[in-house]
Amino acid sequence: MFLEERRERILTFLDKNERATVNQLAVMFSVSKETIRYDLRVLAQKSLLLRCHGGAQVLRKTLQSDLITPSSDMDIASLLKKIDKKKKRTSLLNSNQTVQGNVCILGSFNVDIVAKVERFPKGGESLMAINSTLGPGGKGANQAMAASNAGAKVHFVCKTGKDQFSQFAYRHLSDSAIHSFTLYQSDEANTGNAVIYVSQQDGENMIAIYPGANKTITESEIIAISEQLKKSDVLLVQLENNFDATFNVMRLANALGVKIILNPAPYSHEILQFIELANIITPNETEASLLSGIEVTDIASAQQAAREIAHKGVQTVIITLGSNGALLYENNQFQHIPALPAVAVDTTGAGDAFTGALTAAIASGQNLGWAVKYATAFASLAVEREGASNMPTHQQVLHRLSLNADF
Repeated sequence: MFLEERRERILTFLDKNERATVNQLAVMFSVSKETIRYDLRVLAQKSLLLRCHGGAQVLRKTLQSDLITPSSDMDIASLLKKIDKKKKRTSLLNSNQTVQGNVCILGSFNVDIVAKVERFPKGGESLMAINSTLGPGGKGANQAMAASNAGAKVHFVCKTGKDQFSQFAYRHLSDSAIHSFTLYQSDEANTGNAVIYVSQQDGENMIAIYPGANKTITESEIIAISEQLKKSDVLLVQLENNFDATFNVMRLANALGVKIILNPAPYSHEILQFIELANIITPNETEASLLSGIEVTDIASAQQAAREIAHKGVQTVIITLGSNGALLYENNQFQHIPALPAVAVDTTGAGDAFTGALTAAIASGQNLGWAVKYATAFASLAVEREGASNMPTHQQVLHRLSLNADF
């Protein structure tokens, strides 16, 4: 066994079992204890594990890309053929279980530059902002934070540049509730960023996004996360990464039998190439209109749009309707979940809060009706906070649900 392969397997074992002794690893890999001690020392220096007396413990936040790059002769097609020869993964969860679910999220990390304004500017107009902030964002990072706060064991995969914001991303992810992450770095593109206006009139927002390194994820980088994906109950993707990466990770999840949730934002017609791979799709009103060709203005038009989207090959459609709540379409049946009352402060991350919480609930084995209710309550709390990544906790959501027993 090659040295790097052994070290990768040590990390995989620790991720599954939380800890290991030097003796245990020496026997497992048929090498000397001194060899294992050296391996652990090298991995600890890379901040990939925590050394302790007689062994090592898992370090949940990891920068793994320098260890997990696959061999150059492997591509997605070859990997899919290899997987097809094996029995697909089957989830053992059922709707009555409340255990922690495993979620893999491929998504974006952006630096958000947020300006609060009294109202949105008109064309050519300059406005004085009330204040401005610089913080973490990106749909993928926001959804990973939401799913983690909702109780899921999340592995988040993203890519930044090698600029000053790369270390900012690493610190944010390391300090967050996210269980583990793979942070790739691009030599060509800068870290993605977004310029956001938030109106003080109603908490609504306007966003311009520069994707940067988010659009440079390679095929080999997708292959490298196959082990993390294999252990997941749900894969969640959006459309802020390059489409080849999104398509390939969905193909890989499909081959492994992992449930796929697709959040089609920001919308692009290229989604139609791989929409059939998704088990669940979560558009908002605008995205549902673009997907279906039916303008969504109320519950009735949302039902028409949901049917049309389902005809494109998706099993379950969940349309978020803002103040009108959400519409669930499954097995030719509709369920409308009304919104919970909320005092909106910042709606920037509302959709991400909903999708992340929904994913966590589904990964834990909850039925879809309850998962949508949970996500609606989660989002109602999120809009009462400033910042797209500022998410409520699971206990706070349960408390809000308890206050709305008829919900």
